[in-house]
Amino acid sequence: MQVIFNTTSSRPAAFILVGIPGLEEVALWVSLPFFSVYTMAIFSNVLLLFILKTDQGFQEPMYFLLSLLAANDLAFPSSTVPRMLALFWLDFKEIDFAGCLVQMFFVHSLSVVESGILVAMAFDRYVAICYPLRYTSILTSAILGKIGLIIVIRAIITILPIPVLVWHLQYCNSNVIFHSYCEHMAVVKVLCGNVSINSMYGLVLSLSITGLDLLAIGLSYVMILLAVFRLPSKEARHKAFSTCGAHVCVILVTYTPGIFSFVTHRFGKENIPHHVHILFANVYIVFPAMLNPIVYGVKTKQIRSRALYHFHMRDPQF
Repeated sequence: MQVIFNTTSSRPAAFILVGIPGLEEVALWVSLPFFSVYTMAIFSNVLLLFILKTDQGFQEPMYFLLSLLAANDLAFPSSTVPRMLALFWLDFKEIDFAGCLVQMFFVHSLSVVESGILVAMAFDRYVAICYPLRYTSILTSAILGKIGLIIVIRAIITILPIPVLVWHLQYCNSNVIFHSYCEHMAVVKVLCGNVSINSMYGLVLSLSITGLDLLAIGLSYVMILLAVFRLPSKEARHKAFSTCGAHVCVILVTYTPGIFSFVTHRFGKENIPHHVHILFANVYIVFPAMLNPIVYGVKTKQIRSRALYHFHMRDPQF
């Protein structure tokens, strides 16, 4: 692979994406499941957004946050999967330097947005269960708009330094990235000199955002459990728990592959093959985007019935 460097700087004019190192021979077969999952993710999230926006029955704050989640689940996998499929199917391996940094920013910022939305949804469930009579007065349209703005601003502020740091670093005699997209640490590996600031910032950012968000979600559910156990009847407790079921499933679906990918990448480099790291990095992006709308469709009776209605089917529970 030829290295193409800019004549006026040490930055390469373009990078070469390898894809999934070690699985080049079966890249086509590996790409098919990702294509199928991505297609289902796009279809299910578009359908969910259509239902939430066209049906007047979905006016509660929870459905506004669910719309944000669906919109993010459209954007997040779209930041990597089409480019990855072009690599696998068309051998389109080259990505220009600026394009790589743009992809890097969107991949990581949309991940932070996803986590922020899940925190907001946990807060929504806390208010709905602990303050049911004041639910709509607390989570007004203005408050929800500010929450959405804070989620986006937090992602921009925390992730923007990553491509800025990468832009100013010196590059070695290689422009080959052993990944299927421009992931921060994969790009850092082709840098020369001291990259400790990049590594440390990436580590601190991952631990702090994931840790603080999970702590906030955990505290919300501790308060929810305390409130639920004070309810007088078993039926009321069951109903309260059922309103949280979809959100808990989405939390598990979203954070489990992400945490596994992070832990194995940081601490399991010697024991786990590199292609496993790359596969899980892609699973983390695309699979939750497909599963999230399905979880809410199955767990939320109103959404399920509207989805079946659009397919001219009848919900067996109605």
